[in-house]
Amino acid sequence: MRKNILAAAISAATLAAMQPLWAQDADDDTAGEQIVEELMVTGSRLVSTNAVSASPVTAVDASDFRATGNVRVEDLINDLPQVKPTQTAGQANGATGTATVDLRGLGAVRTLVLMNGRRLPPGSPLAGGSSSDLNQIPGLLIERTEILTGGASSTYGSDAVAGVVNFIMIDDFEGFQIDVQHSRYQHDNSRSWMQRLITENGFPVEDGNVWDGDADDVSLVWGANFADNEGNVTAYASWRKIDSVLQADRDYSGCALGGEPGAWRCGGSSTIPTGRFTDFGTSDLGPFDFTIDQTDPNGAFVDRDGLVYNYGPLNYFQRPDERFMLGAFANYEINEYFNLYGEVNFMDDRSVAQIAPSGAFFVTDTLNCDNPLLSPDQAAAICGGDAGGDVDANVFIGRRNVEGGPRQNDLRHTSFRYVFGMNGSIDEVWSYDIYGLHSEVALAETYLNDLSTSRISRALDVVTDPETGDPVCRSALDGTDPACVPWNIFRPNGIVDDVNDGVTQEALDYLVLPLFARGTTELDVISGYVKGDLGPCGWILPCADEPVSVLIGYEHRREAIDYDPDNGYITGDGAGQGGPTDPVEGSVSVDEIFMEANVPIWEGQSWADYFGLELGYRYSDYDNGVDANTWKVGMKWNWFEGLGFRASFNRAIRAPNVRELFAPQSVGLYDMTEDPCSPTAEDPATNAECVNTGTTLGTPPDNPAGQYNALFGGNLELQEEEGETWSVGMIWEPMFWEWLEGSTISIDYFDIEVEDAIAPLDPTNTFMNCLATGDPTFCDLVQRDPAAESLWLTGAQVIATNQNIGLLSTEGVDLTVDYSFEIGEWGGVDLLYVGTFVTEYDIQNDPTAAIDECEGYWGGICGAPSPEYSHFARASWSSPWCVDFSLGWRHIGSVDQYDTENGADFDHQDYLDLSASFDLFETGHTIRAGVNNVLDRDPPLSGDAGAGIFGNGNTFPGVYDALGRYFFVGATFTF
Repeated sequence: MRKNILAAAISAATLAAMQPLWAQDADDDTAGEQIVEELMVTGSRLVSTNAVSASPVTAVDASDFRATGNVRVEDLINDLPQVKPTQTAGQANGATGTATVDLRGLGAVRTLVLMNGRRLPPGSPLAGGSSSDLNQIPGLLIERTEILTGGASSTYGSDAVAGVVNFIMIDDFEGFQIDVQHSRYQHDNSRSWMQRLITENGFPVEDGNVWDGDADDVSLVWGANFADNEGNVTAYASWRKIDSVLQADRDYSGCALGGEPGAWRCGGSSTIPTGRFTDFGTSDLGPFDFTIDQTDPNGAFVDRDGLVYNYGPLNYFQRPDERFMLGAFANYEINEYFNLYGEVNFMDDRSVAQIAPSGAFFVTDTLNCDNPLLSPDQAAAICGGDAGGDVDANVFIGRRNVEGGPRQNDLRHTSFRYVFGMNGSIDEVWSYDIYGLHSEVALAETYLNDLSTSRISRALDVVTDPETGDPVCRSALDGTDPACVPWNIFRPNGIVDDVNDGVTQEALDYLVLPLFARGTTELDVISGYVKGDLGPCGWILPCADEPVSVLIGYEHRREAIDYDPDNGYITGDGAGQGGPTDPVEGSVSVDEIFMEANVPIWEGQSWADYFGLELGYRYSDYDNGVDANTWKVGMKWNWFEGLGFRASFNRAIRAPNVRELFAPQSVGLYDMTEDPCSPTAEDPATNAECVNTGTTLGTPPDNPAGQYNALFGGNLELQEEEGETWSVGMIWEPMFWEWLEGSTISIDYFDIEVEDAIAPLDPTNTFMNCLATGDPTFCDLVQRDPAAESLWLTGAQVIATNQNIGLLSTEGVDLTVDYSFEIGEWGGVDLLYVGTFVTEYDIQNDPTAAIDECEGYWGGICGAPSPEYSHFARASWSSPWCVDFSLGWRHIGSVDQYDTENGADFDHQDYLDLSASFDLFETGHTIRAGVNNVLDRDPPLSGDAGAGIFGNGNTFPGVYDALGRYFFVGATFTF
């Protein structure tokens, strides 16, 4: 079960996999006493026999993976109340194909992910997915996961401001093991108000029971000792395949919600399959807004009347994924002075993100009036008296390419990682550990079914061939693009044989523009330290029994990124991309000296069974000119056996990393309720305010989908940020009452503050500040398109690249209760509770802006839901009949929509999980089965839960159970 590491430290676990250290042999006369082997705690490389750590650490062991049936490591980690989900398998628009972890909601870049105490590489060169990818972790071999949320920058590096997630692997396996599991989702679509809403809008909707999202996982582990048991090799291979789930498969995601609670409507995009032909008020004819009458063979123009496209159903609610892994861990103790160890890990993971079809997203603003594809009535409607003449009309065209199918972003990441090291003792005082690490992640990205902006322009610029009388592209006639095929979107939908009748397959073949990008991330580490227990040197304080121990080390680290998009990406020719994506190449290297000390001060006193300090310091010299000093002071105090106190302070100067500096800049979407300067704004701004943003009141068209363009990515002008972490806590193991023996209670207060924080600017905040103040600091970042002065048409964007934004801070309390007891002949019970109370979660998006208080809110600058209280609880019963049962309870506190008077407030959500495992007659073979979200709870909904804040399908799949019940059955065979 998950335990506080302070309690777990009492056990005699051998943790050689995690930064292997030399340990003295126990004397023979210790028989009958508790032998505590040297133990690695995530917050420090120095460990004594004292069980209290200065920093709070939560541990998740292998039984939790079995009990939940999760085949994705991200799903288990995201259940913890200390974690705020980010990139998950539930992402579609904006997905990177990776899975990241974000402790305390301070950003994934401030959470350091380790495997066996050593770093994982950046997960992807794509912006937004460049933190370590949890898909690289072989779940079957996880012995336990330690999650330190009190800061560990002096121990592991400044990017551990929020904490460390350390996956400790089984590296001493003997035998052969096969593990297989099948899982799938089941949901009863019965949300009647949503079904009625979708049906009233003329859209199909799923009803009744569905089974989908199947996942299969097969893993093999082989291990053997050699050299008279002085060495071991543990090898593994695994294959995982997960099927997709569409938003159309759930009634609550059957349309993109708009409006507000009590007045929901099916929203969508005005880029519609029947075509939108509008002047956005820029022509002399007066405002017009037409679409094609699907009942008229000639495609008569009729008023659009607010018609929008329901883009949600084709989006993936769960991305399909296939992953293959190979790897091995090895160690060989030549003698007490030389122990060789190594790790080799390979992963190939392929996932596909699917969203609605591409199209002409108003990328043209004129149409020639002598276009032969226009009927006379159509030409008259948009050209007036110039119909048929050699002039251009002011017409913006939005037309969804439903004939070409949805857009798919095929994301494939292939990673290699190897570690080779050596450790052992030097003499009776000193030991050492030296290793080298190289890892690389290769990205192959293929974007399918997008259209070319330049080809759209040419395919709509159609004239009559003077020789044949047929419609022909002007560019084909004059020879600038002989391959051009006219795109006749002026007739009812459907693929036809003759261009005069509508869209032909030849036109689609011409327009479709596959986009390609390749890239790599690299991580190289050379690290080593010497560690000494200085007792033989006389370094024992007068009132202490344990000696002072110290550690001195050096580390060189280099991170590199290389992202190479094709010409279509670079020029922004992909119609569905929003703008150009630039190539990126860069690296950052750092040389570091680090030191730690463990100083026992008092032991065996009436007021202190143990009192000591943990000290740490790290000096970092970056090749970009930044020098950083990181340090910590920690206190451990065992008042008496069973009651301990701890406190720590960590200070970190974090330089911008390679991803924040060099991440490719590209245009993406952000969510905002409306453009307050548009003629349809429900809460319009003043004309003076609109002038601040580059337009006038009532001029720019609004986007019915509520999605606008922003430029995201790296920034070479970034400066370092400063983080401070306080934690104060207590751990109590009651020994006065027999009925409480076996219980552990810990409570920890945390306070983390990051100044000059490096993060993307929030585009909504930037725009609203410009609107209200006219300050060039903000208004220089708001760039409306030159044609219609919108925030969403081609050429429009709000600059939202990485900046030193201001402040991030959070504070609260963690409470852990673990109670184990026997029930006589009925076996044993273990009760676990892990809860987090957040009292502060503040974001200052700019040093001059006000601080936004985000605890208990979601949306806007606050992003994904940040409940004030959440917990994970589990009751496990080990029966005497070779069957174990587990009941889990996940609680997510209520949250209100931020800064929105009539927003969607989400009630608290509770999920029950059941599982059981059966040891086949004590043979070592086990069968397990279970169901998560037993009651099939629907997730809370809002149309503002968009891609810009890790939402999808009107909700937040990483936070809430978005797909219904999750059934799993698996078996493990050990030989």
